Amino acid sequence: MLARENIDRLLGLDGNVRTTEGDKVGSIGTFYTDDDTGEPTWVTVKTGLFGSSESFVPLREAAVEGDDVVVPFSKDHIKDAPRVADDGHLDPGEESRLYNHYGLEGAYGNDGHARGTDFAAGTAATTGTADYADTTRTDYTDTTDTTDTSRDDAAMTRSEERLNVGTEKQATGRARLRKYITTENVTTTVPVEREEVRLEREPITDSNAGDALSGPDLTESEHVVTLHEERPVVEKETVPVERVRLEKETVRDDVEVEEEVRKERIETDGTDRDDIRR
Repeated sequence: MLARENIDRLLGLDGNVRTTEGDKVGSIGTFYTDDDTGEPTWVTVKTGLFGSSESFVPLREAAVEGDDVVVPFSKDHIKDAPRVADDGHLDPGEESRLYNHYGLEGAYGNDGHARGTDFAAGTAATTGTADYADTTRTDYTDTTDTTDTSRDDAAMTRSEERLNVGTEKQATGRARLRKYITTENVTTTVPVEREEVRLEREPITDSNAGDALSGPDLTESEHVVTLHEERPVVEKETVPVERVRLEKETVRDDVEVEEEVRKERIETDGTDRDDIRR
């Protein structure tokens, strides 16, 4: 049986319940301690799709290996355990059904009276059952004969588990738009004009003789001509070129889900024909 210090350590870890053959049954759920002694007696293991079911497993012959609890029961045997609500307390009747399923003797105090089991969540165990209401539960599978002999049809109800699969949405990543600035060299050709001086000589003719002889005979003078040229002028302006946005689209995939379901079978014996199984 596990000691109290084992519970305090395992509750802070993400351990599993395994069989002695090494099969993983499921993740550790809740530890339950004895009302009188405070020692751990039961652990729940989460099974089924997304851990939707919890089965009770006795800790009488359990052991701790690393972060896991190892129990001497098969995976199928644990999953077939009577269904008892994980409501913080096991009353004596619920414990008796569980002990019968695992082939163990029931838990009784020294005074011969049955005692219950309380929920343990890393704190001291609660003594007694004053804070809990013991109620008879019906959400379990029992191997005893529960046929109602008072009914005239003597019928037996056969049940089976059905697999209900849903989906949940979770975040898988984030995408964002971000602008940043880069620089590049742009080369272009711009035509420019400039003025140059060219010397022209004009001979004296009858048509221009009057202009040539209008001034004094001999003088000193100068004439200034201003030259011009064009130079490139660069200006920059910011203009929009395109708009970019992120759009989400939904892509549908098919994911195969596999899970075990249980069915009740009904067989008859003692009939004139061969045994009938359904």
